[in-house]
This record gives sequence, C-alpha cells and structure tokens, in this order.
Amino acid sequence: QVQVMESGGGLVQAGGSLTLTCAVSGATYKTYTMGWFRLAPGKEREFVAAIRWGDGRTVEADSVKGRSTFSKDGAKNMRYLKMNSLKPDDTAVYYCALDYSTQWYSTDPKEYHVWGQGTQVTVSS
Repeated sequence: QVQVMESGGGLVQAGGSLTLTCAVSGATYKTYTMGWFRLAPGKEREFVAAIRWGDGRTVEADSVKGRSTFSKDGAKNMRYLKMNSLKPDDTAVYYCALDYSTQWYSTDPKEYHVWGQGTQVTVSS
C-alpha cells in the first residue's frame, strides 16, 4: 500500500525558510503527481505546489510564486519543498498528496488519492 508522510514543519520567523519533506513508500508508478496543499484555520484546503515524479516538472501557486525551491533525494523516494521568505499568512498545516490521474496536475484536493498526515508550519510576525 502506498503511504505518504510529511515532515519538516516548525516555527519560523517571518522572512525565514523551512524545508518540507514528502516521503513516499510502497509500490508506486513514477508517473504520478505529488501535490502540496495547506489548510489554515477557517480556510479551505489550498493548493501550494506540485511536482511530477517522473521528470521533475514543477508548478507553484501564485501565493508562493518565486518563494519555492524543489529538490529530491536521488536514492530515496523523497521530495523536498523549501519555502522561502515565509509570511504569517503561510501558517497552516501542510499536506503532501499523490494524484495517479493522467493529467499533469490538479489544484483540486479531491483529485488526489493518497494523503499524508500533515505537518504544521507556523510563521511568527
């Protein structure tokens, strides 16, 4: 069974950075899309970024445009999202999710099939 686990959240001052990790275990196809979403208090789940597992193509939401850096562990099924220039509005629980559909990516969380437990990111003023 495919499982997803996020880590790397924490408390950071505005303007700082955090690196979020998404680890995928179990049998997977390299063609899936890995998406990052966040859930802030009183808000709906919001699309943050996505990466296509096979070729590394990435996209980021306007809310984090220019503030995201993607990387990976070449030996393991892990991908990293570094959030730069963090703002208090970035405070949320961040989730990693997998989409097995044939489309490149979706901003709709209902299109994703496997979710991690979330990792809390808190940005202080």
